[in-house]
Amino acid sequence: MRFVTHFERKAGGAELNFAIACARLNLHSKWVSRLGKDEFGRVIYQFARGEGIDVTDVSYVEGFPTSLNVKEIRNDGSGKTFYYRFNSPILTLAPEDITENMFDGIHIVHLTGVFLALDKKNLEIAERVLSIAKARKIPVSFDPNIRLKLWTIEEARAAFHQIFPHTDILLAGRDEMKQLTGIGENEALARFAETYSISQLVIKDGESGSALYHDHKWIHKEAFPVAPVDTVGAGDGFNAGYLYSYLHGFEPEKRLEFANAVGALVTTVSGDNEGLPYLEEVLSFVNKETVIDR
Repeated sequence: MRFVTHFERKAGGAELNFAIACARLNLHSKWVSRLGKDEFGRVIYQFARGEGIDVTDVSYVEGFPTSLNVKEIRNDGSGKTFYYRFNSPILTLAPEDITENMFDGIHIVHLTGVFLALDKKNLEIAERVLSIAKARKIPVSFDPNIRLKLWTIEEARAAFHQIFPHTDILLAGRDEMKQLTGIGENEALARFAETYSISQLVIKDGESGSALYHDHKWIHKEAFPVAPVDTVGAGDGFNAGYLYSYLHGFEPEKRLEFANAVGALVTTVSGDNEGLPYLEEVLSFVNKETVIDR
């Protein structure tokens, strides 16, 4: 990377990607965050608003530069990511900033492990979110999204085991579950879901499709055949697709099918969120079941 003189500026990140994915599926999508009061912060804010995301609870803060990460991509597709998060604006978010009125009109709350990994106090913020969601009977979805560059697996396990009992829908990769629990087989994962009273355990299996443990049984749906270009953002798109179909009352198997379709379409375009599809694209793709080369 030290020899590169030209860089491309983009906005991304797990939570933002998820919010964009939901907005493109015509869901009302609200993002709660903090941005530095700088040019990068303004870029992200305007980008999110332009995607139709509700940014009412996104604030600028002085003295905390907007976080950056730089992705190095080599000709063979390999590369590295370098994080620059010192004094991140999100450090200014406190539990008392999470207010009851933020949840007005909200039908589901989504959290990820990335937020928890950024600072130890973020677990307190998450607990505040979970408390209000429970009081209002709003379902909670959670994606562990493990980032071992941000914390250790032991720290992740300790935090997640405080989140799991309050999770209604767990959206995780099979490898992630192996890292967290040491188990990856369906029978053992079913016991895990029962232990924590997780009503919907959704396992993302990449090219093998996805699986759902719900009502004491497993359902599996194969992946759609596509020619992948970039898998970044596919998990975020899958999550949005699953929650869209859940909120719209799809049957369990159809939820997986719809989520698989969103995830598949994301992989056909390079970039963090450029490939997140619009609702019409997903419906067309599912109905035709054709390979789309975009």
